Amino acid sequence: MIEGNQLCSSPAEYHPNSKVGRDWETDQVNHCTAARAKTCSECIRIGTGCAYCPDELFEYERCDLKENLEARKCSSRMVTIESTLKTEENIKINKALKYSQVAPQLTRMTLLPGEEKDVEMEVFEPGRGPLDLYILMDFSNSMSDDLDNLKRMGDQLAEVVGTLSDDYTIGFGKFVDKVTEPQTDMRPSKLAMPWANSDPPFSFRNVISLTSNISTFRQKLQRERISGNLDAPEGGFDAILQTAVCQEQIGWRKHSTHLLVFSTESAFHYEADGANVLAGILDRNDEQCHLTSDGNYTHDTRQDYPSIPTLVRLLLKHNIIPIFAVTNHSYTYYQKLSEYFPIAEVGQLQEDSSNILNILDKAFQNIRSKISIRAEDRPKAVVAEIFSQSGTFSESSIFQINPGETGKFKVRLKALNRVGPQHVCDANQADRAGILRVKPTTFSSAFRINAEVLCHTCDCEKTPVKNAVRCNSRGDLVCGKCQCYDGWLGPFCNCSVGASTDSAMCIESGKSEPCSGRGDCMCGTCVCYNPNQFEGPFCQFDKSQCQRFGGFLCNERGSCSMGRCVCTPGWTGDACECSISNESCLDSKGGICNGRGVCKCGRCECEHSGLPLSRTCEANFQQQLGMCEAKRSCVQCQAWNTGERKGQKCDECSFKIIMVEELEEDKNVIETCSFRDEDDDCTYHYTVNYPLNITDKEHHVLVKKKKDCPPAGFLWLIPLIMFLMLLLGLLLLCCWKYCACWTSRNRFTVLFLMYHYMLRQSLLTSDHLDTPMVRTGPPKSTDIVRWKVTDNVHRGQNHPQNQIKPNPKETIQYPVSLRLNRQYSETLSNPEARDTDMLRREVEDNLNDVFLQIPGSQRVQKTRFRTQRNSGKRQNNTIVDTVLSAPRASYPDIVKLTDKQVQAGNFRDLKVVPGYYTVATDREAAGAVEFQEGVESVDVRVPLFIKDEDDEKKELLVQAVDVPVGTAKIGKDHVNITVIKEHARSIFTFLQPAYTYSRQDGVANIPISREIIEDGRTQVTYCTRDLTAKDKKDYISVDGDLSYAPGETQKTVPVKLLELGEGDGLLEDKQVKQFVMDLSNPRQGAKLGRYPRTTITIADKPEPGVVMFKKSTQTYSTSDPLYSIPVVRTRNQEGPTTVHWRTNKASRFDLSGPLKFAPGETEKNVVIDPRSYPSPIIPETFQLELFDPSNNATIGERKTSVVNVIDGRGDGKMNIQTTEHVNALGTSPGGRLYAPTNIKAAATGPKNIRLNWTPSANANGYKVKYWIYGDPEADAQVLDMKTPQAELTNLYPYCDYEMRVCGYNALGEGNYSDVIQCQTLEDGNIPMKFIPTVTQVSWAEPAETNGVITSYEVIYIPIDEDKKPIGPTKKVMIDNPKKRMLLIENLQPSQTYCYKVRARNKVGWGPYRDATINLASQPTRPMSIPIIPDIPIVDAEAGDEYDSYLMYSNDVRSPTGSQRPSVTDLTEDQFVNGKWDQTFLFPGGSGSLSRNVSSSSSTYSHSLPRLGVTNNSSTTTYISGKGGSTTHRYDIRDGGLLKEEVILRKRSENRHYTDGDGVRDSIVMGNLSGGFLDNLDSRFNPGVPETPSRLVFSALGPTALKVSWQEPQCETDVLGYCVLYQLLSGGEVKRIEVNNPAQNSVVVQDLLPNHSYMFKVKAQSREGWGPEREGVITIESAVDPKSPLSPMPGSPFTLSTPSAPGPLIFTALSPDTLQLSWEKPRKPNGDILGYVVTCEQLHSGGDLRSFQVNGNAATSLTVSDLKENMPYKFKVQAQTTQGFGPEREGIITIESQDGGSMSQYSSHSLTKREVFNLPTEITSHTMFSEPFVSSEGVMMMSSRQITESGGTVTRQVEMVQRGVMSSSTVTKKVERQYYEA
Repeated sequence: MIEGNQLCSSPAEYHPNSKVGRDWETDQVNHCTAARAKTCSECIRIGTGCAYCPDELFEYERCDLKENLEARKCSSRMVTIESTLKTEENIKINKALKYSQVAPQLTRMTLLPGEEKDVEMEVFEPGRGPLDLYILMDFSNSMSDDLDNLKRMGDQLAEVVGTLSDDYTIGFGKFVDKVTEPQTDMRPSKLAMPWANSDPPFSFRNVISLTSNISTFRQKLQRERISGNLDAPEGGFDAILQTAVCQEQIGWRKHSTHLLVFSTESAFHYEADGANVLAGILDRNDEQCHLTSDGNYTHDTRQDYPSIPTLVRLLLKHNIIPIFAVTNHSYTYYQKLSEYFPIAEVGQLQEDSSNILNILDKAFQNIRSKISIRAEDRPKAVVAEIFSQSGTFSESSIFQINPGETGKFKVRLKALNRVGPQHVCDANQADRAGILRVKPTTFSSAFRINAEVLCHTCDCEKTPVKNAVRCNSRGDLVCGKCQCYDGWLGPFCNCSVGASTDSAMCIESGKSEPCSGRGDCMCGTCVCYNPNQFEGPFCQFDKSQCQRFGGFLCNERGSCSMGRCVCTPGWTGDACECSISNESCLDSKGGICNGRGVCKCGRCECEHSGLPLSRTCEANFQQQLGMCEAKRSCVQCQAWNTGERKGQKCDECSFKIIMVEELEEDKNVIETCSFRDEDDDCTYHYTVNYPLNITDKEHHVLVKKKKDCPPAGFLWLIPLIMFLMLLLGLLLLCCWKYCACWTSRNRFTVLFLMYHYMLRQSLLTSDHLDTPMVRTGPPKSTDIVRWKVTDNVHRGQNHPQNQIKPNPKETIQYPVSLRLNRQYSETLSNPEARDTDMLRREVEDNLNDVFLQIPGSQRVQKTRFRTQRNSGKRQNNTIVDTVLSAPRASYPDIVKLTDKQVQAGNFRDLKVVPGYYTVATDREAAGAVEFQEGVESVDVRVPLFIKDEDDEKKELLVQAVDVPVGTAKIGKDHVNITVIKEHARSIFTFLQPAYTYSRQDGVANIPISREIIEDGRTQVTYCTRDLTAKDKKDYISVDGDLSYAPGETQKTVPVKLLELGEGDGLLEDKQVKQFVMDLSNPRQGAKLGRYPRTTITIADKPEPGVVMFKKSTQTYSTSDPLYSIPVVRTRNQEGPTTVHWRTNKASRFDLSGPLKFAPGETEKNVVIDPRSYPSPIIPETFQLELFDPSNNATIGERKTSVVNVIDGRGDGKMNIQTTEHVNALGTSPGGRLYAPTNIKAAATGPKNIRLNWTPSANANGYKVKYWIYGDPEADAQVLDMKTPQAELTNLYPYCDYEMRVCGYNALGEGNYSDVIQCQTLEDGNIPMKFIPTVTQVSWAEPAETNGVITSYEVIYIPIDEDKKPIGPTKKVMIDNPKKRMLLIENLQPSQTYCYKVRARNKVGWGPYRDATINLASQPTRPMSIPIIPDIPIVDAEAGDEYDSYLMYSNDVRSPTGSQRPSVTDLTEDQFVNGKWDQTFLFPGGSGSLSRNVSSSSSTYSHSLPRLGVTNNSSTTTYISGKGGSTTHRYDIRDGGLLKEEVILRKRSENRHYTDGDGVRDSIVMGNLSGGFLDNLDSRFNPGVPETPSRLVFSALGPTALKVSWQEPQCETDVLGYCVLYQLLSGGEVKRIEVNNPAQNSVVVQDLLPNHSYMFKVKAQSREGWGPEREGVITIESAVDPKSPLSPMPGSPFTLSTPSAPGPLIFTALSPDTLQLSWEKPRKPNGDILGYVVTCEQLHSGGDLRSFQVNGNAATSLTVSDLKENMPYKFKVQAQTTQGFGPEREGIITIESQDGGSMSQYSSHSLTKREVFNLPTEITSHTMFSEPFVSSEGVMMMSSRQITESGGTVTRQVEMVQRGVMSSSTVTKKVERQYYEA
């Protein structure tokens, strides 16, 4: 039954006869009507301007804009609400008051959902306001000299503080650590005096409360003595918390700046760091004040240390700024700690703290120069943002403000529409309303905003009219609308659901199907199947098919309603792409489009003008740059007939000047210009402005009539001047030669030092070259030299690359370098440092404002800081390197603009030093260098433009252009640089990025690997460098060269590790000791690989040994005399180790005891004699447990072992004579046992199998191996039996198992028997019910983000009943902050887990939020868990390498080692033989659920071998761990078993794909064939098709494409398919319907060449449409230059996807051998590890051959043993660190001229094989090498076959194939369709 109120809540919305139904095509839709509100309350909560009309006779849309309802004559009962804003308290800022202030103080604000409001805020910080300074000092013994210095500096401290403030107080506190073990030595003597002349230990003591009496402070400080403790980390966090919360005891004042100086040389203890566990201090810190009257902290032994987030929160609450003054031992710890605070400073103390005053002064200046404004106590439904007065937003909320000035800011509050998953009006009142406190973090006063989100309820809903007559007594009248009872429909509830109606009213004009096939016609009204997707009177509109902008539906600024975008207030346009605001149209003067245009869609449309204008209709800055200079000569000649154009040249000027008395003001013109006239030494002035007529092409130039000339001389000076001139002439005549000599000596030039550089690319260590330029002569002045560099000057004009003209509109990257007017500091080398971040933001903000003048420019990025060596007196200045993205054609403008700003010395507010800059593209660069006075040489930093497409030998030209500043002349003006591109022949790398060695090892052996590409000799240099480990203290540094001989692939560098010295006591720093080793200078054609640096960690303690049971389960019989349970020891086995054991839940005994391992001993047995106890031996199960290991050992993962004691009498059916029979010939002549015989296996239940066999003579016991059929034998479980029988338990029901048995004696294990097979019985309960093993963890964004969340971290760990960890901790990093959900697979059943989540912003990590769940106690989950797109998935059973590794459900990859998919219940066809059906498995993991979208699907097949049949062969395919599959082929001949192991990649057949349709290039995309992932979306709707498992794109031409797919699985018949495709950049979505279910492909025509398309394919059944399979593809081809959308006739074409290899290229080497090559993927999904190549016959079947090509550099493969005239299909796909990419397919045939063998080649081979057919297993491994050409011109390929056999002879044979190449050529022919389009 359909509920009527769902259909009739908005009758006019769908009823075709209503006015809304008639006018939906013409009415203006707005955000109110688009929301489709069903009730009055829903309507008024939509947002701004929405109102509701409750009139009964109102025939229009009831929920609409208020003005629309008024226009349609809605009565005065119209319901609407409006937001409010009222300032209730506003005391103006009084600068005379010397304390911080904000204004206003209180504002009340109400907001509608989604509404934004701005309010102005002022902040005042006095220049010398009140200051409270509290010094908190570490009083451990190591700080004794620091205390002495502080005592001596008492007066100096007062002076320094006095310079900072006129009203200050100073206080002092001291701390050590908790007075308990292990932090403090608890011996009575040490408690009384831990060190000589010291006080007893304590935690924290407030010694001097804040006081202004400096003499009292100094006197009390002199009486202090040092104390002491044991461990190096101190308890300073306790002291900081008490200092913050004990406001009255410390003496903090309300309106002062609070500074806390924390001085120590040690690290810190923090909450739950484990230090308090031994003392039993487990309670969390209560954050309360616990100081006595004399200042002692009383709760140090009652509660834990506080956490870092707690300290951050409390210091922020009490407006305290920490200053960490620490020594270099712990500087890095506190530097990272400071990043968690909004404002904090870190200074590095000298060892005796003598520089603490300098640190204090510098830190205070830094703090006063910036201000952090934040919104505190914000309700969840309100978002607050702080802007500067100019509208600049700072993500870190830090702004620059000068003390003593008033800063103006704008606070923007926005009400959210949703709080978490629910509407904001459904949230709690506390989440919708509250008082925000907007304040600088250092202020005590705050701007309070009482904000509330309005969620009113309409009064008319409270008084409904029951059984209303207007509703025909079949519904209630609520707010003018009928809400029908169940079973009734229509606007007046006059239509019964069961009544038949004419469907004609539901058919849209021009259509034939009612409701467009998307709904049912009920009572003449369409009821859409899915109202969330389809709408309209005839369900004709799809809400997902509105216009998009930037790929987003309605630009995410509106909603899709009735086929068009309905924009939110403030936005307009067909795709809501236009902002109504005029902010983007503001010109430099604050006007709109400079008064010369109109602002449309957020952009200026300028009036037609003959002059080029900027985007705000201002003068184009390119014109401004040279505007004055360009008009200078014409102004001179026209105004005064002077200058270089005087005379007839003046007529050539294109503009006419106008002489005026006074010029216009600067703000009213484009440029004001002033120049000196050389003829009369007077200065003239003129202005350049826009033309009076906008159609004129010349500027309007006004010239001031009066020049500014120097004062006129006096007449009486003329004779004197003449006399002096004569005298001067005589002097010049006498000194002519002398002057001439000095003139020649004083002339100097600048020139490049070198003529030519020859560089080898493989030896380059950077992408630039520092080229020295020198200056000759006496350098007594400053000269600036401009230079430029051009790439590829060796290419002539006719070079093919020079014929390709670059696209001038192409956006490229411009590296820009500038020299800042500030000194460089080491902190700038750390990109995460606070100073670096602040300077980076300052640089980027200012550069972005300047480069905004460049049309099409984007924001700068990748900003870094460095110094420039050999730059004269400026080498300590900071150089900033950044990258600007802009159109290619903008290069000259960027250079001009940069040069202009550099010479001016600033980029807006950013100060730069003139004389230095660099601007580069990908092919040229320009810049300037400066010679200061006294400097003779500087370096020009020349970019080398290293690119993959460079020629083998390229040449760059560096030229000195001119000297714009100075008098130097340019001498040798150029230098050539030649770069030789060499292909690496070897690659050097460390195997790992980090190693750990124990100090007790004495030496660290560092392996250095060499990957050989072309063999030969080569060298590489290595050297070590200190980090925290110090040379000659922790290790002995090494450096040198390693030489590798031909064929040598690895060498080891030993580094000696030193023991701890006597001075390294308990109080020394406990930093992790690390040093690094670097590789450099590879020679002989080598290069550095993935890890050119490795970090070595020195562990002070040896690695503990691990002790655990050898097996988790043991089985014995009641007839066994002893139970021997083995315990093994791994890792550190050098010293003696002891571990204790005990029994649990044994019915006859309760035993325990020690187990002692001697040095070097690795295995011991726990021996239990069951017969030594009086009660009878019965079948039972008990447990053994290991506990209490010695100090040098830990207990491993098998802490317990289950012992099963079974009935030794058997099943009662055994033949007693058979049991008692002993094989007298049980041993070989050497004493080795033969395999047991007469083995019988029988299933005794769904989980049990019983084995019996004939006992062997001299056997001490037996080993039984068993495994699931199809699994590798290496994964078998082993039982140790003392009797000739075994009971296999805990097996899978209805599952095939394989077993083998052997005996053992003192000589070891004997031969194993042949494989025995047995199948367990059916359980009768299939499908079985599983305990869930999957958890979905989700979380909300933190209530206080304190910035932008950048990532999350999830931790999960198994815990016991006491909530203590019992397993390894797994961490998962989620880098996308929008993905707040995680799916964890393969959890242990019935195991309790603790989950923790924390968030990170730019400051650092926040606190953890935890939860505890036991899956066994949770409700039963559905058959399969739905995986929501983009949910991260992790595998709980993955190894350590899976920490921080994520998959995503729509782009998921396979975790190696996963053992089961993420499901809880399986159907019978998915769970077979007690294990996962192998069709569930596909490439990517050993029995794992693979989720690699770009890997091909795989199938599993096997044939059961039957015993007793000779020469029978069985082939089984297993899934390997890296996406491949391993095939084991068993050939049983004469009782022996020959096993060949090869690596191949199994792929499912593509039965729909044919190769005779003109296909010449294909790419395959897909992940699985009927796999589990595709089932997830459809399990809730049985009968809905799953996702088509694979897409195959085949190019038919430059504009034609064939799209094929594999039929999806479906429980019902598939009725057809739908193919959707669209340009990736947006545009019309085209649809192809495939009504024939047997058709699995379509041909798409008229595509655009070189354009990327998104294709989607989905299937349909009677139950509906299934999910889509997506793929992006591009057909690349040459196009007509005059028509970029038209391909060149006959030009080649190929398919392209960013992560697929390039087109395949085949080269025939012989009739049966070819070489295959390909290009690297352009954008692989990770680092390329290698490639997988498969080869198979196209038509005749045959085996699939697979090749693994390792390494990133190798892109070719030689394939032999092919057949002539046989077409083959080759496929290549890249293997990356993220999985496998799409496959590239190609088809090739090697044809001979006569169809037979080719005479150009003669070949012969020698094969030798000797195998002894013994009754045991023989394994053969065959390895082939690629063909190579010997020095005699012989092509050779070698293979090595190694045959292994247990206890038999092993032979190694060589096979060499020789082929002699003649002078004739070998031609390659390819199938004709491969070339023909």
